[in-house]
Amino acid sequence: MSLTRLCQLDELPEYGGMAALVEDQQLALFNLPGLGYFALDNWDPLGQAQVLSRGILGDIKGEPCVASPLYKHHYSLRDGRCLEQEDVKVKVWPLVAKDGQLWLEQ
Repeated sequence: MSLTRLCQLDELPEYGGMAALVEDQQLALFNLPGLGYFALDNWDPLGQAQVLSRGILGDIKGEPCVASPLYKHHYSLRDGRCLEQEDVKVKVWPLVAKDGQLWLEQ
């Protein structure tokens, strides 16, 4: 297991997202106080664009999710599945928060 530093925890806004580039992969990072930090692919497979980091955070029936800014499809922050189309999914990336930093676990 190796760790790749993504950002300082205080750089990721509460209830917000931001994009990170790790090698050639764009990630969407999210901070939900009380639930933790989440990372998904930034690629919206339905909208065909790198936009999930700009989505709106919320929950549907208790499932934390991000709504794509393009077609408003909701992606689970826990497992990456699209809540409207269960056959569509984005990759979820494991994170570690320690010493005031957010790290990608690879």
